[in-house]
Amino acid sequence: MIRDPAIRVLLLPKDTNSHGTIFGGVILSYIDLAGSVAVAKVTAQRFVTVAFKEVVFKQPVRLGEVVSFYSEVVKVGNTSIKVKVDVEVNRGDGSIREVTEAEVTFVCVNAEGKPIAVELRKKS
Repeated sequence: MIRDPAIRVLLLPKDTNSHGTIFGGVILSYIDLAGSVAVAKVTAQRFVTVAFKEVVFKQPVRLGEVVSFYSEVVKVGNTSIKVKVDVEVNRGDGSIREVTEAEVTFVCVNAEGKPIAVELRKKS
């Protein structure tokens, strides 16, 4: 099955630690971004990130690797939307290396930052 990533990123020297691997926080920020791409397909409302479920890094990401972030809405609640994000490195030989996965919870908020009910986008 061919999947389209929410985002795909080439990681650069500014993203690395002294061992030439990518900082975990950099990966977390892209997980957050990929999750927000999925939420934006569900609602046009303002939303914020409120939680990351456990994130375990299975493999390091190295300088110059292209990383794909796949996101999928798994639950829509009253005020919240949960998104699963899978992170993979696509190797040059066509193989894939799983890096991590996360479940991210977003909450829809009003202009004052207070939680509000999710309003789903109308399907066209």
